[in-house]
Amino acid sequence: MAAGEYVSVSSQSDVERADIARERQALFDTPEAEERELASIYESRGLSSQTASLVARELTEKDALGAHVRDELGLSEVHVANPLQAAFASGLTFTLAAAVPLVAAALAPEARIIALVVIATLVSLAGLGALGAHAGGAPKLRATMRVLFWGAAAMAITAGVGHLFGVSV
Repeated sequence: MAAGEYVSVSSQSDVERADIARERQALFDTPEAEERELASIYESRGLSSQTASLVARELTEKDALGAHVRDELGLSEVHVANPLQAAFASGLTFTLAAAVPLVAAALAPEARIIALVVIATLVSLAGLGALGAHAGGAPKLRATMRVLFWGAAAMAITAGVGHLFGVSV
């Protein structure tokens, strides 16, 4: 999980850096066209043509690359992801969350292991969905239901594949 997260975030970071490099080159090669492009972005957001041109000119004079990165590419330095930090968080979350069904299996009576593991896992998924939504300021019910749905789907698919291959669960 951590390795996958590292690769994913690193790849996204590479794409963002390449986009910024292309924007930097475009500002060097065709500054007037880039300023017009910025003005059209502001017009599409509701500014008059005259105001959009003025805003684009002033932002270009102050920090052309910053304006394009923010308003054209939709990037900001605040949102730059750190691959190692993302990998650590993913690995830690996976490890702690994986402990829930293991503990449930270890403590459950043999006849009820599967049911209790499924219940414990779904309860922990719901908790993680709500916690993630709370941390991100998103609607808790929607996030919780999404995590529950995909978690249950993953368990069902895994059990189905195991059944197809004759693996006992």
